[in-house]
Amino acid sequence: MADTPMVAMRGVQKHFGSLHVLQDIELDVARGEVVVVIGPSGSGKSTLCRTINRLETIDAGEITVDGEPLPAEGKALAQLRADVGMVFQSFNLFAHKTVLENVTLGPIKVRGQSKSDAEARAMELLRRVGVDSQAQKLPAQLSGGQQQRVAIARSLAMEPKVMLFDEPTSALDPEMIKEVLDTMVDLAQGGMTMIVVTHEMGFARTAADRVVFMADGRIVEQNTPHEFFSAPRSDRAKDFLGKILNH
Repeated sequence: MADTPMVAMRGVQKHFGSLHVLQDIELDVARGEVVVVIGPSGSGKSTLCRTINRLETIDAGEITVDGEPLPAEGKALAQLRADVGMVFQSFNLFAHKTVLENVTLGPIKVRGQSKSDAEARAMELLRRVGVDSQAQKLPAQLSGGQQQRVAIARSLAMEPKVMLFDEPTSALDPEMIKEVLDTMVDLAQGGMTMIVVTHEMGFARTAADRVVFMADGRIVEQNTPHEFFSAPRSDRAKDFLGKILNH
């Protein structure tokens, strides 16, 4: 089913109490597409990202991943989370396990891989993200940028169909941001389907196939990076870009 979107959101609604955080969300993400979601704080970007692997439930509408509706709970949900990699602002690594153990845990426990296969693949991925020399260290011995790259390798070890990134660089020192973004650009060029919530406009320009701009819980506009940044159509996007690109 090559023409089935990898992720499809139809009429998605989400409330937090009286706050309508996702309003009538319609979004298709094709296989191998890199979609960057930007917008002001509180616009619903992170919530949108978190509904795709059901870290947040939705009140109405439907979300499918690779043509399958999101399961509610149980084994099917664990399977979905294995297929949908997620990288957060905080690295969420197990503090008492080595880098290598962090990356092999999921493949061994969830995918049923042998320890030797999981370790061989983990080392390959750690090499790919440039932290293979840190494999025997504990997360606390690594810089924030290194920890975030380990978190990316850990997600990749599950062979996900799609990767979600929720502001993956916002907790990092400026000099570490580039190393994480470079890793993500490399992934994007390798054909990984990615949905990235970020404030990094340079990444949106260079790596995105499409920019989705959100404000007040809605998708206000979406376009190619070139079109969006050079000729935004909505006043809301013009205002947002005026604030962030002119300082």
